[in-house]
Amino acid sequence: MPRISMWKEGAHTNDFKFFDKNIKEMFTVGGTGIHVHKYLGILDQGSSSDLSQPNYTEDDPLAIQDFLFLENRDRKYAQDIYNLRGLYNVADTDFDLSQFGLFLQNDTVFITFHLADMNAILGRSLMSGDVLELPHLRDYNSLDTTLEVALKRYYVVQEGTRPTEGYSPSWWPHLWRVKCTPLIDSQEYRDILDTIEVNESTGESTGATLRDLLSTYKQELEVTNKVVAQAEKEVPESGYDTSKFYTIPADPVTGAPLDPSGYNADDTSITCDNSNLTSDTMRISPLESSPYKGYLVGDGLAPNGFPIEMGTAFPAVSNEGEYFLRLDFLPNRLFRFNGNRWIKVEDDIRSKLTPGSGNTLRDGFFNNTAKTTNNDNTIIDQRQGLSQALSAKADE
Repeated sequence: MPRISMWKEGAHTNDFKFFDKNIKEMFTVGGTGIHVHKYLGILDQGSSSDLSQPNYTEDDPLAIQDFLFLENRDRKYAQDIYNLRGLYNVADTDFDLSQFGLFLQNDTVFITFHLADMNAILGRSLMSGDVLELPHLRDYNSLDTTLEVALKRYYVVQEGTRPTEGYSPSWWPHLWRVKCTPLIDSQEYRDILDTIEVNESTGESTGATLRDLLSTYKQELEVTNKVVAQAEKEVPESGYDTSKFYTIPADPVTGAPLDPSGYNADDTSITCDNSNLTSDTMRISPLESSPYKGYLVGDGLAPNGFPIEMGTAFPAVSNEGEYFLRLDFLPNRLFRFNGNRWIKVEDDIRSKLTPGSGNTLRDGFFNNTAKTTNNDNTIIDQRQGLSQALSAKADE
């Protein structure tokens, strides 16, 4: 009489098939339908001289797009949708309000599939990069009444493994469990997010992409712009604002304070035999080149609200005490005319704190669109990511 054993080397016995048939029936009866967007590989990137980013002409889900950063940024997904049955525990979606911001406490789900059924339909096991759509989580009652379609719920597979409860007495596995997180609007999933949605009731195209319906990018951008606008209102520029301070003009010889109003028609101390006054006499501006010393105090504004002319060249005719802002200097430079020559007052070194909104070297770095020609006549952008600057090149 042969030994009684549930285990058999290299083959599935009738015992295994019996268990597997009943487990599959359990998924058919009690499982929820799940749409699978199968990950195929890397989108065609064209020819490239970067050895760390090879171009793949055939679909390969195991390929790596960027060997330097170990990333697959441009992913390709199958146009066909695969239907599977899965089981998972539905949990309440609660926000953690004990810290700043909105954080989901249970945004990770573990979904279990029938192993043999999954491989028969999908052609392989679910892997990292596959996208799952859960139809039973569609929201047909969105608060946004302008939406023509129901809001869908997508999850991205992070990893897959055989669960311990999926082994039968025959010691062969029957189940496959995947760990999933919510899909976000990022470059990796643009092949899915750029699809045009169709109205389920009319069958007509809505003209809106899946990204337009699911992404919070516009709302987040609006929030950021409002916060930046308020910040610029409260702190418009870096450094210290000295425009609210009054600077008393002083005698260049004695240092004694002078009457800032100068001489005018209302001055009763002027006599008819005073020969050193003319009809174009102006009020006195401070003689000191820069009355305020400190970190980032230059703003390119004349003291005491004196008017300023600006341009790329000094005017041909000027009066003593006038101010001129040279725009061809970087940063812009303020000068005062002393009657004989233009004296530097200060540089406009205060700039907006928002990157890319001023005329400083920092803004030029952020908004640098210049190109550089190498010795081999190749033209490259001066501003480029580290993945391009640090790319591997063949020795010549």
